[in-house]
Amino acid sequence: MFAIDRLAGVLVALASPLKRDGSVDEPAVARLVEHVIAGGVHGLLPLGSTGEGAALDEPARRTVLKAVVEAAAGRVPVICGVAQPNLQSARAEVEAAARLGADAALVAPPFYYPMDQASLLAFYRRVAEAAPVPILVYNIPQFTKVVVEPVTVAVLANEGAIRGIKDSSRDFEYFEGVCIATRDVAGFRVFTGSDTMLVASLAVGAAGTICGAGNIAPEWVVRIFDEYQRGDLEAARASQDALYRLVMALRGDVFPGAIKAALHLQGICEPWPAPPAQRLDEPHEARLSKQLAAFGLLTPERSRH
Repeated sequence: MFAIDRLAGVLVALASPLKRDGSVDEPAVARLVEHVIAGGVHGLLPLGSTGEGAALDEPARRTVLKAVVEAAAGRVPVICGVAQPNLQSARAEVEAAARLGADAALVAPPFYYPMDQASLLAFYRRVAEAAPVPILVYNIPQFTKVVVEPVTVAVLANEGAIRGIKDSSRDFEYFEGVCIATRDVAGFRVFTGSDTMLVASLAVGAAGTICGAGNIAPEWVVRIFDEYQRGDLEAARASQDALYRLVMALRGDVFPGAIKAALHLQGICEPWPAPPAQRLDEPHEARLSKQLAAFGLLTPERSRH
């Protein structure tokens, strides 16, 4: 039975495997889910930023979520990403996610127009009042141009409107502020979206991470969490160093093109991002292939290509 107040560990912000024409590759979705679950992850987050949720049309979003829920088969919780520019669409997405079997929804604030904190309070309250599943805030101001301030998060948490947050701002002072502001809210879950800061985030009270690199090397991220939980800080730091190098290798070009390319190199899915974005160029992909091989993240057969 899913319990949001005990959700912790490593959740993968899943990529959305697509075919060249932009349609959803459902067998590849199943392969990706098996790959990350085999790596020991504690949950799945389809249709977030890594999953190109804001770039997929409604039928594609439904197909992705349905395929993820079916492949997960109740083994780990599934939290659906929701990024819509208006209240009505956000509420409809949350309702659809619940119907398809999602255990919770990670909801970004409305984007395009500037949004003050009073409006954000009203937005999340209105989403929550109609939501059949728990709501978490998605703070990613580099994409939405909106910051859900720590005091706003704390007000919503204390009201019970939201049950957690994923912060992908890469602003550690902000992240620490959220942890401090919600420290006394029982069961409130704070996740970092910056897997490069996982050890530091756990040290200030994070429940874990919802991260993109978990698509490529789920066991690497899980290892950091496990080492920290058992108090082996030296090992956790060493594992964090390795993950940092992987994340840097996956940066560059148009996000999440390098993650799609890496999964293609691993034989999990095709390299195509949602149209009109282009796949990673050949020189970049060749360089990434060499890096992944050096990290031991390609099979010997694929390392030779």
